[in-house]
Amino acid sequence: MGNFPDIRTNIGDYVDQFVSFLDTTFEGFFDFIFFISSRTINFFEDILVALPWWSFILIIFLLGWYFKSLFSGVLYGFFIFLIGSFGLWEDMMTTIAVIVAAVIICLIIGLPLGIWMAFNKGFSNVMRPLLDAMQTMPSFVYLIPAIFFFGLGNVSAIFATLIYALPPVIRLTELAIRGVDKEVIESAQSFGSSRGQMLRKVQLPQALPTIMAGVNQTTMMALAMVVIASMVGAQGLGEQVLVSINRIDIALGFEAGISIVFLAIIIDRITNGVAAKFQRGIR
Repeated sequence: MGNFPDIRTNIGDYVDQFVSFLDTTFEGFFDFIFFISSRTINFFEDILVALPWWSFILIIFLLGWYFKSLFSGVLYGFFIFLIGSFGLWEDMMTTIAVIVAAVIICLIIGLPLGIWMAFNKGFSNVMRPLLDAMQTMPSFVYLIPAIFFFGLGNVSAIFATLIYALPPVIRLTELAIRGVDKEVIESAQSFGSSRGQMLRKVQLPQALPTIMAGVNQTTMMALAMVVIASMVGAQGLGEQVLVSINRIDIALGFEAGISIVFLAIIIDRITNGVAAKFQRGIR
C-alpha cells in the first residue's frame, strides 16, 4: 500500500497558540478596533437610514448621470427603487454601510502601504507573499479569526472583508506609482522638488487613475464578501440570502441575490466612471 508514513506536523496548533497569544496580549487594541469599526458602521447606517427614500434614489441618479450618462442614471435609480420594492431597503442600507466602512478602512491602510512598497523594494519583497496568501486563501478561513477576535456581527464581517479586499488597492497603488513616467520625475527633481512634494504634486496625480482602479477592485471584492460575511452575523442583503438558503425560499433568495447584483452593477459603473473622469482630467 502507498500510504503516507505516520508523520504529523502540528503547524495548525502553533497558529492556534499564536492567535491566542495575540488575543490575550493585544486585547485592548482589538477592543479599540471593534469600537472604531462599530461606530463607523453605525454612523454611515444612521445617515443612510435617515435619508428619505426618494432622495437616495435621486443621489444615485445624479451620480450615474454625472459619471456615466443620463440613461445610466435613470437605470441605476430604477435598480434602487426595485430593491426597495422587494422590501429590502433597510437591508440594502446596512450592506452599503458595511461596504463603505470596509472600503474606507482598506484605503486608510492600503494606500500608505502601497506607497511604501513603491519606494522600498525590500518592504515590497516582504509584502508580496503576504498579499498572495491573502488573495488565494479561501475566504471562509478569514471568518475563523474574525469570530475569535470580535465575536459575531458586522465588525467581524469588516475584519474578514478587510483581509480579502485589501490586496488590490495595495498592489495597484504600488504599480501606479512605479509606473509614473521617469521623465516627469526627472523634470520635477530638476526643479528641486523634495520627495514629499514629488509624491503629492507629481506621482499621486499621475497614478490616480490606476489607484482608482484599485479602489474599484477593492469595493467589488468587499461586496463579494457580503454573503460569506453573513455567516458570522453580518446583517444586510447577505443575511437574507443565508436565510433563504436555510428556508429553501426561492423567492427571497432571488430578490436578495438580484439586489446584490444591482448594487454590484451600480458600484462598479460609478467607480469606473470616477476613474475615467480622473484619467480625462490628467490628459
